[in-house]
Amino acid sequence: MKLLSAIVPCYNEEENVPYFYEEFMKNEDFFKKHELEFELWYIDDGSRDKTAEEVKKLILKDKRVHLLSFSRNFGKEAALYAGLEKASGDYVACMDADLQDPPSLLPEMFGYLWQGYDTVATRRVTRRGEPLIRSFFARMFYKLMNKISETEIVDGARDFRLMTRQVVDALLSMKEYNRFTKGIFGWVGYRTKWIEFENVERKKGETKWSFWKLFMYSLEGITSFSTAPLAFAAFMGVLFCLFSFGLIIFTIVRKALFGDPTSGWPSLVCIISLVSGVQLFCLGIVGEYLAKTYMEVKNRPIYLVKEEI
Repeated sequence: MKLLSAIVPCYNEEENVPYFYEEFMKNEDFFKKHELEFELWYIDDGSRDKTAEEVKKLILKDKRVHLLSFSRNFGKEAALYAGLEKASGDYVACMDADLQDPPSLLPEMFGYLWQGYDTVATRRVTRRGEPLIRSFFARMFYKLMNKISETEIVDGARDFRLMTRQVVDALLSMKEYNRFTKGIFGWVGYRTKWIEFENVERKKGETKWSFWKLFMYSLEGITSFSTAPLAFAAFMGVLFCLFSFGLIIFTIVRKALFGDPTSGWPSLVCIISLVSGVQLFCLGIVGEYLAKTYMEVKNRPIYLVKEEI
């Protein structure tokens, strides 16, 4: 029999843990029919509520459920990586505990996998229930990423996907500390089938992704899979050097012809302020890449385990 490992990252999801298990178990007849065993890994990402306790209740009645608890909150990227490390299945699925990734799609996903695809991934075709400004910036992010990066990132892509063992091993070979999983999925390649579905609202609780966290996550993606910002910084440096040389020549010629060294100082102040702002912006871009290098060379673990059952 083949084994399916399902990875479920959790952060303060005590209300959703039992509901997810119930929805997942609705596929049990499908698993039996196709001779599939499964293991369910709940990755507790340093939750401050009773998420771990709820998972332990499930473990008492079903030994196929497992728990891995972090010593603190390391983020969803670390939770996904930890789950991939623990998963021993021939097939591995990543899904959210809030039921925005419907377990009911698993039979369809397996159908495509058995047709020869290496990965079956999901994407939302609508963003119903999201604030309009958040949806707008999300779409702009995907458009920007696909223009400046060679790695394709599909608009509306979810972390919900079903993979073969070969794909999982490829993902585990990428041990970088600064992780942007959507980009890593695209970078490893393999034959991928995309399934579209309508956006599903959370079963319980509130999203942990504020606008600021999503903004910082987008910066993580841009700097992880594109060096275009560095090229932009270099281009702006050359552009303003040429502009400065032209301005110097203009000033010398005007002095020689009109002998007026003082006129135009307000515009000069504006130009100096603009150039200084661009310099600081470009320095910030370089600093962002330098910070990533600094974190990588520290070689810190991606996560620390507090408890494993």
